Amino acid sequence: MLNALKSISSTSNISSHYQISNTLTATAGPWKIYPAKKKSTGKEYSVFVFDKKSLDAHSKDIGRSGAAQYKRAVEEVVERLKKEASSLARLRHPGVLELVEPVEETRGGGLQFVAEPVTASLSSLLQEKDDQEKGSGFGGRASRYVTEDSNGTRRRRELEIDELEIQKGLLQVSKALQFLHENAGLVHGNLTPDAILINAKSDWKLSGLAFCGPPEPKTIPTNIPQINLSEVLQPDPRLPPSVQLNLDYTSPDFVLDNNLTTFADMFSLGLLCIALYNSPHRSPIECHHSISAYKRAFQSSSNVPSVNNNFMSSRPLPKDLVNHVLPRLITRRPAQRMTAKEFEQSEYFDNILVSTIRFLDTFPAKTHNEKTAFLRGLIKVLPSFPKSVMEKKVLPALLEEMKDKELISLILHNAFKIIELLPSGKRAFSEKIRPRLKEIFVGHVKQPEEKDPARDAGLLIVIEQLPVIANNSSGKEFKDDILPIIFTALQSPTPPLINAALTSLPTILPVLDFSTIKNELFPVIATIFSKTNSLAIKVRGLEAFVTLCGGSNDPSSDDGLDGLSSDKKKGTSSTALDKFTMQEKIVPLVSAIKTREPAVMMAALKVLNVVGKVADAEFVATSILPLLWSMSLGPQLNLKEFQTFMRLVKSLSSRVEEEQTKKLQELAGGNPTSPGLKDDFMSFGTIAGSSLDANGTTESDFEALVKGRVGATSSSTSNPMDSGWETSTPAARAVSPLSSAGPARKNTPTATFSWSSPPAAAPAKPIQQPFRTVTPDLASFQPMAPTVTQFSQPLQPQQSSTTSPQSTTINWGAGSGNSNVWATPSTQTQQTTSAFGAMSLGQQQQQQQKPSFGIPPPPSSNSSGLSSFSLAPPPGASQPRPQPQQNSSFGGLVGMNSGSSNLNSLASLAAANRSTSSGMGMGGMMGNNSMGSMMNNGMSMNSMMGMGMGQQNQQQQQQPQQQQQKGGLDKYESLL
Repeated sequence: MLNALKSISSTSNISSHYQISNTLTATAGPWKIYPAKKKSTGKEYSVFVFDKKSLDAHSKDIGRSGAAQYKRAVEEVVERLKKEASSLARLRHPGVLELVEPVEETRGGGLQFVAEPVTASLSSLLQEKDDQEKGSGFGGRASRYVTEDSNGTRRRRELEIDELEIQKGLLQVSKALQFLHENAGLVHGNLTPDAILINAKSDWKLSGLAFCGPPEPKTIPTNIPQINLSEVLQPDPRLPPSVQLNLDYTSPDFVLDNNLTTFADMFSLGLLCIALYNSPHRSPIECHHSISAYKRAFQSSSNVPSVNNNFMSSRPLPKDLVNHVLPRLITRRPAQRMTAKEFEQSEYFDNILVSTIRFLDTFPAKTHNEKTAFLRGLIKVLPSFPKSVMEKKVLPALLEEMKDKELISLILHNAFKIIELLPSGKRAFSEKIRPRLKEIFVGHVKQPEEKDPARDAGLLIVIEQLPVIANNSSGKEFKDDILPIIFTALQSPTPPLINAALTSLPTILPVLDFSTIKNELFPVIATIFSKTNSLAIKVRGLEAFVTLCGGSNDPSSDDGLDGLSSDKKKGTSSTALDKFTMQEKIVPLVSAIKTREPAVMMAALKVLNVVGKVADAEFVATSILPLLWSMSLGPQLNLKEFQTFMRLVKSLSSRVEEEQTKKLQELAGGNPTSPGLKDDFMSFGTIAGSSLDANGTTESDFEALVKGRVGATSSSTSNPMDSGWETSTPAARAVSPLSSAGPARKNTPTATFSWSSPPAAAPAKPIQQPFRTVTPDLASFQPMAPTVTQFSQPLQPQQSSTTSPQSTTINWGAGSGNSNVWATPSTQTQQTTSAFGAMSLGQQQQQQQKPSFGIPPPPSSNSSGLSSFSLAPPPGASQPRPQPQQNSSFGGLVGMNSGSSNLNSLASLAAANRSTSSGMGMGGMMGNNSMGSMMNNGMSMNSMMGMGMGQQNQQQQQQPQQQQQKGGLDKYESLL
């Protein structure tokens, strides 16, 4: 019961502090090795577990009489295993397995202890090699042994058994034996492959001390009890062989002489050397745990390993091992055997690689000059080392010496060489080198202004090896651990270090993301560029800007500035910065350069060339081109450099011109007539749907509305002349539309007046008001040919609401000298023409000054009917209406198309109408005798133009007029 409670307590002690994995790492004799982590620190260890139940499998056939003996034998095994763990606790040597937690009993009576992390035992490794060779030679079936990483990932254990591995391992084992023999005063007693463990650094560690004890006689006092050979040389078939003495590696001193000396371990070391090269990897002496078989083997020399039988190895052994080592190890007499120290100094270890390993083992004890000379020559020897030795032995040993800052640069030089040589360099760099770099160059960095030559030398090696670092790091690892180191180099006061860091940008940028480059890397470079006083750093900073903008600093790259055409394709480079940063950050930095040194100017030219290719055309025109001109006029530039500037200026200017032209063409492409919209609108009619009365609202109604005269109507006007335009009945205003056939038109309607009788069957047709517009300069108008324009619609003056009522009387005396009552002075015609070109008739009535106008007294009744303008006879006239003559003033006005513009003719007619309206009173007999009355009674502009275009000889058709009461107009019949 007490033992059970004790086992529970002990079990909970290790389990509470360590997280033990279920994956078996290896077996070493009776021990099963599992990887474990300490919960408090996360550091990796190995837990050795002995299960007592493994002994019960061999006790099934034991009777009741032998049960007590078997129980006693099991207790002896447990005590020997406890002795092994306690011996490890007493022995502290680099070649001996390091014990971390003492041995404890488990719940089932087993044992367990914690030691340094190991990856395999030599026995399991040799068994794996045998399995590979049996499967399909070397490289056969996959290994059964796997390891588990700290993140839980399982991977195959990478171990090698080559010449150097064996030599290195045997050298470490011999050192451990030397310590046991000379310092601890112990004999190992059971030196087998199960007693040798391999740790994560590929070092061979000595263990399996269950049968160790002091020699006879004792040379050094010790607390470890002596071995009872009579007991250990009696194999018990009830126990597994793993807990008993392995006779295959036992010295004849034990079995034949019953003598316990330290030379017995040297004989076992010789058999171990043969097993490492043998195939299968076993001892040449195989007695199958039988003492009698072992004795028979030594009775015949042919069954004992010797030089004559190649030491019973199925494979050739190394020459130095056969000639100088094995004959002095595998010998019957112990006095003829070499000691452990002599074994270390034998010719077998006399080669450059083993000597290098031995130097590394004693590296801390060497002088500074010896260390420096060793590190300088090591890089030449590294390619000859096995990959596993470099990764697990050489590299860790070098990194441990980086605490000496004077050796940092040399150590890093060799470390990066190892990374290049290793196939698994990414894992080695991530696990071993990268954390060490961050610790040295970021964690213990001094102030930037303080110079540290040793640290700067190591930092320079890191910058030079950035391609290797980038290939063996992920983006996040590079950003978190390497980028701070680069910032340290950029902020260093050492110019060569800054130069190297700026030059390495092409390697850095592909690894980093856009946000990191813009927000973290670029500000540091910009600060260095703006603050430095070194022209070389200025140039390097500009070259860095070129790289950040996606350009190339390679002189062979085709940048278009050499004036030569190249058929080769330019290498594409991804842009690290956006257009905004280039325009708003980089260009101002370039423009702030005060020096006009040619090297700086040409470097700035490359920056502006790259930025100019992606910047906006407007920015190029307003910012880059003026800056280029300013730089190109520098007094220190030679002709070739100036021409280079000019090529870029012309190239960028052409780009601005092309893009601006294209933009304007695209803007004009959607509405090509937009510049001439006003002219075309006046010349070719109104736009559909733009008529003011299209919705039934006239211009006068709109004017009254916006001026607040809501109740005003067309009948309330104070000007009787104006009211004549609006108050005429629809029947009186109806006109027949003209055909667009030109001269072929028939039944052209004649003008009617207010005194004329309305047509009998005049169809009612709504009047179309002219569209009011602002006309451009009339000088741009060309002579117009008759066509269907906006003037094809009746011209109807609009009512002016601002015209005050006037007394319109006829001045008969004023015009006595003028026989043509409708004639208009030439000056008035010109004024009217210009006024007509800028405004409508209604506007002209308001703005033109009203001249005095008089009509001469009516002529006699027998006066000639030919006058400057012919009117239809008044109602009741007996003679027919005379047709307009070709030489009449009106016909000449409308019909002429040679030497004068039709528009001017129409303007003259409008001016005559305006003059008549303003000079004649509407209260008398002539109240409706005006051009407005003629226009309201159907004389459209198209009909007037038609008469002037060669239709004068065509008979006009006129609707019969109703009889009206004769008035005072009868005596003017001759005039009409």
